[in-house]
Amino acid sequence: MRSNMKKRTGIAGVPIEIEQTGGRNWRVSYAARLVASDLLVLIWVVFGVQIAWFGIAASDVQFRGSLADTAISYSVISIVLIVTWMISLGIYGSRGYRVLGTGWQEYRLVAGSTVRLFGLVALIAYLFQIDLARGYILIAFPLGLAVLALSRWMWRQWLGVHRLDGRYSSRVLLVGSEVSATHLARQLARQPKAGYLVVGACIPSGLVAGYLPDSAIPVFGNLDKLQAAMTAVGADTVVITSSDELSPERVRELSWSLEPGRQHLVVAPSLTDIGGPRIHTRPVAGLPLIHVETPRFEGRNFFAKRAFDLLCSGLLIVVLSPFLLIIGAVIRLSTPGDVLFRQERVGINGRHFSMLKFRSMVTDAEALLVGLRDEARTEGNSVLFKMKEDPRVTPIGKYLRRFSLDELPQLFNVFGGSMSLVGPRPPLEREVAEYENHVHRRFLVKPGITGLWQVSGRSNLSWEDTVRLDLYYVENWSITGDIVILWQTARAVLASDGAY
Repeated sequence: MRSNMKKRTGIAGVPIEIEQTGGRNWRVSYAARLVASDLLVLIWVVFGVQIAWFGIAASDVQFRGSLADTAISYSVISIVLIVTWMISLGIYGSRGYRVLGTGWQEYRLVAGSTVRLFGLVALIAYLFQIDLARGYILIAFPLGLAVLALSRWMWRQWLGVHRLDGRYSSRVLLVGSEVSATHLARQLARQPKAGYLVVGACIPSGLVAGYLPDSAIPVFGNLDKLQAAMTAVGADTVVITSSDELSPERVRELSWSLEPGRQHLVVAPSLTDIGGPRIHTRPVAGLPLIHVETPRFEGRNFFAKRAFDLLCSGLLIVVLSPFLLIIGAVIRLSTPGDVLFRQERVGINGRHFSMLKFRSMVTDAEALLVGLRDEARTEGNSVLFKMKEDPRVTPIGKYLRRFSLDELPQLFNVFGGSMSLVGPRPPLEREVAEYENHVHRRFLVKPGITGLWQVSGRSNLSWEDTVRLDLYYVENWSITGDIVILWQTARAVLASDGAY
């Protein structure tokens, strides 16, 4: 596949590659790679299980009833199983470009097609009285699903690396007002692995040869020349960011002007930071109505969250108790002062509680804070106190903070009910005094030992990003999401980036 690249600076100075691609479409190319890898995985798994279960000389499948004299080699059964598995993965859209790169939909489709195929095989074996070896089936399907998921995860890592460079992405031309186009361009720039690379904007204001604010994304001002604008920037996807200047008839005409199969239309509503499970699309009278579930902060989900916190924190306290004693002894012997540091924080519904940490600073750290606060504000955060080289941190404290070991006593806060394993960052009262009104929504749930802020940059985050992530969690939390965040936290702690 030949390509001709031109570089251009995108939103916030991020370079954009304007790519004019010859040969096959990247969607077809990537889907073909998935087909090849899926086929290799299934051949390896199914024939591997067959050889492990029956040996090299596979026995025959026996039929009962009227087909008593019929026998088919397990090698034939394995081939049929592989072919039908591949067809099932294709039918359920597990290789569709809309589910690739981010989110869990791709894995759900892989799992759903596998489970349905397993059910179909079981039904056929029952109806036609086929004596399939149970071990062969019961091992092949779960093992195949696990290896398929691993293969798709590896492809995602490969795809993510290429998308950071602007490849294997939908090349987006934004259509709408300047404000909405700029906002959406910034939001998409936060998630390059989602595969939407903004290469231009069409603003029906008559502005020509301009750029979106704080970027070098070119602006075109004439919707009548939409195809020319798409050709100029190599776009293959039009995203309507707002319809204030576009009548329903104009939007429909715009969709008609796109080339079917090669150019795509996306409509972005004025909603941000909404989790997928809360969104339901329902076409009514030709209108694509989007239903957004309002977040609930009571009921069985909160009971399940409390049960999850209680069970996990209790188990971790028991398992880590020897380690906690060792850390406490090291702190006690290395520096003067108490082992634990207690600090009043603001929790759910604005209630105050005493948060526990292993002491990682000198005993008069709070008295020294006043002189350091102005210096800390120059390091990128207007509300939170953050310093990469805080002189109050003890030598052992630097090590504890690097791997977040100083946070472990908060497991007792979780067990006692004042905190959760996952939630917004627990703030200080002086920080709350500087909050804007909307930031107080953080107090609708319990603060957490970890959260989206922990796995998305830790202390390197700006105040705006910290608030955005915390509010996103408050609006969209789930037990499954908590488990994912806990897994990502382990990786973030080991990387130790942004911990200070």
